[in-house]
Amino acid sequence: MNTNWTHPLERQSVGKAFVSYLVPSILGMLVIAFNFIIDGIMVGHKLGSTALAGIGIASPVYTLFVAMSLWIGMGGATLYSTYMGKKDLTTARQLFTKSITIILLITMVIGYTAYTFKDKLVFALGANPETFPFAADYMNIMLLFGFVFTIENALTIFVRNDGNPNTSMYAQITFAVANIVLNYITLYVLEWGVRGVAMGTIVSASLALLVLLTHFFRKDNNLKFTRFKWNTKLLASIVLIGFPSFLAELGMSVFSISHNISLDRIAGTDGVASFTVLNYIHGVVLLAFLGLASAAQPLVSYYHGAKQMDREKQTIRLASRTALACGVLLLLVVQLGAPYFVQIFGNFSASVTDNAVYGLRIFTFAYLFMGINFVMSTYFQSVGNAKMAIWITAAREMIIMVALIAILPSFFGVTGVWLAVPLSEMVVLVTIGMYYKKRSISERINSLTLE
Repeated sequence: MNTNWTHPLERQSVGKAFVSYLVPSILGMLVIAFNFIIDGIMVGHKLGSTALAGIGIASPVYTLFVAMSLWIGMGGATLYSTYMGKKDLTTARQLFTKSITIILLITMVIGYTAYTFKDKLVFALGANPETFPFAADYMNIMLLFGFVFTIENALTIFVRNDGNPNTSMYAQITFAVANIVLNYITLYVLEWGVRGVAMGTIVSASLALLVLLTHFFRKDNNLKFTRFKWNTKLLASIVLIGFPSFLAELGMSVFSISHNISLDRIAGTDGVASFTVLNYIHGVVLLAFLGLASAAQPLVSYYHGAKQMDREKQTIRLASRTALACGVLLLLVVQLGAPYFVQIFGNFSASVTDNAVYGLRIFTFAYLFMGINFVMSTYFQSVGNAKMAIWITAAREMIIMVALIAILPSFFGVTGVWLAVPLSEMVVLVTIGMYYKKRSISERINSLTLE
């Protein structure tokens, strides 16, 4: 243990520290998001709405790999920052080494196992004979080489938590720019179709990984690969603390699959295509909120480990207010610009376009609540309250949302599908308020008892 070492967060005000993490974190996430948007535009214009729907159907495989990297990566990085706050560099480095090793092994095993029954998996995800060829081409590449971007994604988190959010941002920018260039080449020059899009993603992640590796040459680098023992207690802590991040990303798969299946039943391929367009736009917002929450996480974890509770609370107040302001702004922008956002993806049929615009205008009310839910889930995760973090994530993306998407279409048709997410986000925020009210009452009772 090194008690003489001083972390940069000790020398900055909370506001300055938050902004220093917030700007590169959100910029990096937005660049990634716009990369996905441009992917959708290229595929939509070059291959049409059916290919776009195929990628949307196969996207849960990509999401699952990202979920695995976030599960172990966020769990390990959160503990890494906590132990850095405690000035215990030895344990912090063991957590880093253990996390990267586990991620590599798990994602390779899952990918190669799933590849053995790949065709059945594509249909299980909601493909029909029209979308199967496109979904299969995309998914097969992801299963074989997905471990590359799981390592890159996890290392991005650790580099940011090691006090270097700018390098994480540069890696994300590298990924996005490379992916756009490679997708143009594979789609328009080589004409490799959806398979080329998937290959471009893997190569781009490899280039981003090279950028992240430059962090290890910095003098202030604390990420060191070291020998470790399989400490069951620490491993359990990584798994428990990181589980809400896994659920959050897995919830995106549940979100995609449930909407695809429901819309395919109600509105056919056109309905799935309209949701895929909405999902591309929603992805931008989702990553922006994730960037905001990710900016708060290293600070909260460090302050919690260092027992600086006032700074911890100040960070969450800043993050929550920022999330609310962003939610209001995004709601207004999407309400006004919905038709224009949909049109940039291609000249679709009136059915696809109208349904996508209609869905966006209902769906975006979720943004008033979603950002705060993201921040609060990350806060509870960062301070070790995994139970509450798991509830927020599971309720908003699985339990309540799936229940609503199963019930509402029977009464409201397609409108019911679009209403499911806004209502689930609102209900979850209410439960967070109830939790704080109950905790406040308990604290008052305890203080009176002690008196």
